[in-house]
Amino acid sequence: MKLHWLQHVPFENLGYIEDWAEAQGFDITCTRLYADEELPDIDEVDWLIVMGGPMGIFDYNDYPWLTDEKEFIELAIDEEKTLLGICLGAQLMADVLGAKVYPGPEKEIGWFPIQRSADAPNLIPPELTVFHWHGDTFENPEGAVQLATSTPGINQGFVYNDRAIGLQFHMETMSDSMDALIENCGEELKDAPYIQTEDQMRDGVSNIVIVNAAMKNLLDSLL
Repeated sequence: MKLHWLQHVPFENLGYIEDWAEAQGFDITCTRLYADEELPDIDEVDWLIVMGGPMGIFDYNDYPWLTDEKEFIELAIDEEKTLLGICLGAQLMADVLGAKVYPGPEKEIGWFPIQRSADAPNLIPPELTVFHWHGDTFENPEGAVQLATSTPGINQGFVYNDRAIGLQFHMETMSDSMDALIENCGEELKDAPYIQTEDQMRDGVSNIVIVNAAMKNLLDSLL
C-alpha cells in the first residue's frame, strides 16, 4: 500500500500518522508543495493525506500550486482513493466537493473539545479534547455526513463516501509538532475566547496520548 502526503509548509508534518503508517508497512512518499515539487501519478497513490498550513485555500497569487493541488484532490476523490484532509487539507477537500469555505465565527487555537454529530459514524469518541489551529471553516459538502462540531458552532469534520474524511482539528499532533506551530505561527496568539496562551497549550500536552489513540482508531477504521 502506498501512502502519499501533501506538505504545505516545512513545519507541519504527518505527526502520529507517520508512526501508524510505518507500523502498517505503508510505502510513504511526499510532495513538498512549498518547494514546487511535482505531484505523482494518481495510480501511484492508494492513500492521500492532505496536511495543514497557514495559507488560505484561495491564496492563488501567493501559492499558485493550490490550483494543481485542488485538481489532484478532485482526481483522488473521483478515483476513489482513501483520503484524509487535516485543517487546511479538510478545507481544500470541502472546496473541491463544492462546499463554501469561509472565516469562522472564532479562531480556535489550543486544546478545546469537539462533539461528535448525532448521525456521524463511530470514528471518534462522542466528546474529545483536541488540538486546534485554524481561523477558517467550511459548510458540510453535499452528500457528506458531518462528523463533529465545537462550542462556537464550527463544523469540525465530515465523511464523504466512507473513504474521504476531512478533519478541521488535529489528532496527529505530537509535542514536537505542537511546538513547531507555536514557534512558527505564534503571532496569532491574541487575547480571544478560543485562543490559548503558549503555556496553556503546553499544559495540555497530556491530551496527546488520548488524541493519538483516537487517530489510530480512525485510521484503523479507514484501513
